Amino acid sequence: MEFTPREAMLKPEFADRYPPLEPGVWETAAELGAKVLLWQVQQQGTDALSSRILDERHFEFRGGWYRGTETVLRTRASDPAYNGPA
Repeated sequence: MEFTPREAMLKPEFADRYPPLEPGVWETAAELGAKVLLWQVQQQGTDALSSRILDERHFEFRGGWYRGTETVLRTRASDPAYNGPA
């Protein structure tokens, strides 16, 4: 398995939803997620913890673990590669 740092970038068309972020700039996903989480908790309180931090519709991603065609790796239970209990 190969690993490169997972990166994320806010799509410009969603910039108004995330005022503290600069759209079109690649950052590590962990750092970007921390910024979004802090901002969401400040705005919504703990209700922000009930949803995925970096919405795949609003962000582009690159890097991370290369999983190949089949894997037991997953980032969350809802990932398609996960075959365990739901």
